[in-house]
Amino acid sequence: MTKFSELNLNPKVLKAVEEAGYDTPTPIQAGAIPPALEGRDVLGIAQTGTGKTASFTLPMITLLARGRARARMPRSLVLCPTRELAAQVAENFDTYAKHVKLTKALLIGGVSFKEQDLLIDKGVDVLIATPGRLLDHFERGKLLLTGVQVMVVDEADRMLDMGFIPDIERIFSLTPFTRQTLFFSATMAPEIERITNTFLSAPARIEVARQATASETIEQGVVMFKASRRDREGTEKRALLRKLIEGEGDACSNAIIFCNRKSDVDIVAKSLKKYGLDAAPIHGDLDQSQRTKTLEGFREGTLRFLIASDVAARGLDVPAVSHVFNFDVPSHAEDYVHRIGRTGRAGRQGKAMMICGPKDEKNFDAIERLIQREIPRIENPLVQAVTETSDDSTGDKSDTKPRRSRGGRGRSKTADKVQETQVEPQDVASSEEAPKAAAPAPSRVEVQTSDQNPEQDKSRNSGNSRNRRNDRGGRDSKVVGMGDHMPSFIAKSFDERRAG
Repeated sequence: MTKFSELNLNPKVLKAVEEAGYDTPTPIQAGAIPPALEGRDVLGIAQTGTGKTASFTLPMITLLARGRARARMPRSLVLCPTRELAAQVAENFDTYAKHVKLTKALLIGGVSFKEQDLLIDKGVDVLIATPGRLLDHFERGKLLLTGVQVMVVDEADRMLDMGFIPDIERIFSLTPFTRQTLFFSATMAPEIERITNTFLSAPARIEVARQATASETIEQGVVMFKASRRDREGTEKRALLRKLIEGEGDACSNAIIFCNRKSDVDIVAKSLKKYGLDAAPIHGDLDQSQRTKTLEGFREGTLRFLIASDVAARGLDVPAVSHVFNFDVPSHAEDYVHRIGRTGRAGRQGKAMMICGPKDEKNFDAIERLIQREIPRIENPLVQAVTETSDDSTGDKSDTKPRRSRGGRGRSKTADKVQETQVEPQDVASSEEAPKAAAPAPSRVEVQTSDQNPEQDKSRNSGNSRNRRNDRGGRDSKVVGMGDHMPSFIAKSFDERRAG
């Protein structure tokens, strides 16, 4: 078995590795470090959690141990898709380069440009950045990339998912043609393949078998969920999540809850906090200071539940996570293995639970095909409770809107029915008027006004009005507009039309 001592690393780097407690490299490290030390381009295909970070940081530190950077011209560049992953890479450099005099700078969003400019002006050996912030500094004239000797692209598949590929291509064009490129990705989509063919020169290809099965220390389970009503799906799904957490009791010391969308990350975190659970969201729309504080709290144990999306949690190494809850079934089957791999690490016991709705069954089937096993079904703890009452019915007002009755604004159908059948005293005809009310009502076109007694005409009109109300089902409502007081000139026009 290969040892780090056999990889021709700088003795000072080896010392740092030994102090970190590592002795044997992972397959991706054993395959990528030797060609990287030779100055060759490297194409590494392996999932997160296989040790990719050390496979490029260790040879970079060895190669950069000699030399000095000039102002605004970094000697190496590491591109990461997210701020958290960039910060984690920076921590790895601090760990492995503590016996080597190398300077570094971290360029990520949410941090003052002024502080980053000061670091760049002094000159840095290692520049770790997200693509957007790097180009911001370049366009402001604060950064030159013509001195880059080694360039690393980490998590290239996530770069593709986040729409960074045009930025990556532009950054490649700003660096020297003679640079050494270390390119890492979990999958090789056609777009990723095109970039590697364009910008890498005869790379050494190291491919670690895709992790298709989860650790045996992780207990898996899924709840097949179906909402009682479509407009109650979100509310009942969050109630189910709380029941699952409650059912784990003290065994659930901390957990990462994965959602597919950033909007759901915020909603789930807010719902858990409202019901007394210590939870916080993490996604790209939050300030960097808040994201850093949230991650530190989760690592230190002061925060119990971390609500995250795949992009925000990609590559994060948080030890001793007892549970993982998949609030949403991931769209890509590989992401399921990545998600549940956050628990059960280093031989610890872990538990992963997932909620699957009818629309998720296609993705769920793909997951079972990938891991080549059936995920045990868990009985829904809300089968009865959801039909009777929901935990969110009184508190989660954001999920429900007042339903308006079809019978009219602010009225129920029952109220309309009662009103339609109610007869008020003025609608009851006297004994003298009863024959007139019973007689068939003349058509509106047959109104006569020329030779009639005004009192008789008024009585007939009153009777006609009552009959019209009875024809409408007895509703006592006045006719808006002409009503029973039709002007004589209109009636006259009707008479003339009949005469004609």
